[in-house]
Amino acid sequence: MSRALRILALEPYFGGSHKAFIDGWRGYSRHEWTMYDLPARKWKWRMRHAALTFADRVRQELAAGAEWDVLLCSDMLNLGEFVGLVDERVRRLPRVVYFHENQLTYPFRYATERDYHFGFTNMTSALAADAVWFNSAFHRDSFLDELGRVLRRMPDYRSLDAVERIRGSSVIQPPGVEMPAVRGCERTPGPLWIVWAARWEHDKDPESFFAALEALKARGVAFRLNVVGEQFDETPAVFEEARKRFGDEIVRWGFQPTRAAYEAALAEADVFVSTAQHEFFGISLVEALAAGCYPLVPRRLAYPEVLGLDVDARAAQFFYDGTVSGLVERLADLASRVESGGVWQGDRGWGRARAAQFAWPVRGAAMDEALSTLVDAAPP
Repeated sequence: MSRALRILALEPYFGGSHKAFIDGWRGYSRHEWTMYDLPARKWKWRMRHAALTFADRVRQELAAGAEWDVLLCSDMLNLGEFVGLVDERVRRLPRVVYFHENQLTYPFRYATERDYHFGFTNMTSALAADAVWFNSAFHRDSFLDELGRVLRRMPDYRSLDAVERIRGSSVIQPPGVEMPAVRGCERTPGPLWIVWAARWEHDKDPESFFAALEALKARGVAFRLNVVGEQFDETPAVFEEARKRFGDEIVRWGFQPTRAAYEAALAEADVFVSTAQHEFFGISLVEALAAGCYPLVPRRLAYPEVLGLDVDARAAQFFYDGTVSGLVERLADLASRVESGGVWQGDRGWGRARAAQFAWPVRGAAMDEALSTLVDAAPP
């Protein structure tokens, strides 16, 4: 095993999946971490000021004798700007940028909301890095495809080679997941239990999910319902409407106050449903798999990759065609399975085994080793 590295980690948006990623990795890492972070709010301001803010902080630490072997940051940092503001001792460090999301393909409800300045910040950060880590191949490919389209629309000096330069330094490094407890062998008696676990925002398409439940209820198919996830100041109105419409079916509703409560919301359910129009990885899907849920997701985004559709033919059963009617048919079928032996039909261990490759002890060790390899290959 190679030596422990001294990591300088910079996170301008320390919340949500960004925080979970850093906390999870550090918890299982053999390396030594110096972590500078900023609160997870006002993301545009974070992308604009973080380079200067962190450069000032690093300057103070260097004066106090700090030393590092490698620099790690997320896509929320303007890495090129940061490198231009710091001392040579930091500029010569091998640099890794981790892309949780990007500002070229992250969905906005209205096209006019997109500010391409932030997408170009993502591009220059990737170009300034020695290694660009994406959480999925889908994420990498969608970002680079869109970057090429945007550059071709520019009036001149299009720098089209940037796409292939970034591709050449790109690596797929899925995040780790804290493996939740598995439900015991005894299932709570009753009808099909559905869980929807996602941010309460439009890109997760809650409208389609609740439309499918409405159709399922109209068919006379009984079900229980957990709708959990992070909520923000502007929650789509469909949630309040659904709370009234499905009051008899709801068991859990809203953000769960503890990790244990969230894990229970997964473990007690039969099936995890996604209707997402946007997903660069799918942490809640992996958590649900680990908890024993049967996944039912649209055949798009990162889901085929995460479920291993290209390497395991059994994964095909976990996809529906992406339509409301297709989701209704699959849920109705699963409801009938509950009455005749359970949704997994004897193959319940598949999900846990698939999720295990994303467990933090596995992913932390893999990313530790990737950093060591990068540092060992760097010029003296």
